[in-house]
Amino acid sequence: MLTISNTVELADWEIEITQIRAQGAGGQNVNKVASAVHLRFDIPGSSLPSFYKERLMALSDQRISKEGVVIIKAQSYRTLEQNKEDALQRLKTLIQGAVKQEKTRRPTRPTKSAKRRRVESKTRRGKTKALRGKVEP
Repeated sequence: MLTISNTVELADWEIEITQIRAQGAGGQNVNKVASAVHLRFDIPGSSLPSFYKERLMALSDQRISKEGVVIIKAQSYRTLEQNKEDALQRLKTLIQGAVKQEKTRRPTRPTKSAKRRRVESKTRRGKTKALRGKVEP
């Protein structure tokens, strides 16, 4: 069970985890041990609420295919268990990030004193530059 929030949980049958060989430079056991993990999660076929599904499908994330399958590859750690946990955690943060409400930006205006300070600094700078001209004899 993967707990997303207080009310939303994903069952183990919804998440497909397969072992693969990790990429990268060789070393002891790297060519023998399949310690990396491919996690596949089908969004349309899952038990997520429709709101979650819509928000996930609207994301422009390279890990989500056009058919709505999330593919996460985890190979940061040396052990299979740690890579499984990493992949599940990344799926959880992806789902939580898609559902999180962003604050709407309210445009603000500069205050009168801020406008006045800006104009004063511009005039001061202009006077300094005006003094740099040629000196007449």
